[in-house]
Amino acid sequence: MAKTVKVYSTSTCPYCIRAKQFLTENNIQFENIDVSADHAKAQEMIKKSGQMGVPVLDIEGEIIIGFDKERIKQALGI
Repeated sequence: MAKTVKVYSTSTCPYCIRAKQFLTENNIQFENIDVSADHAKAQEMIKKSGQMGVPVLDIEGEIIIGFDKERIKQALGI
């Protein structure tokens, strides 16, 4: 079964782009949340992660800060 994946990102962040490319390459569906355009979602991200930096991935409630490929693979079971 597919896991719920949210990516809190900005359009200009290179690690955000790499994280989204990685998910796409592995056929993982995700919700992209542009925190530079949505202040409420930015606040939600900070509350979840304690971080202001992007990307922040929320995989079934597991928060991964940055493009940590190994942790992402582990969380997704790939």
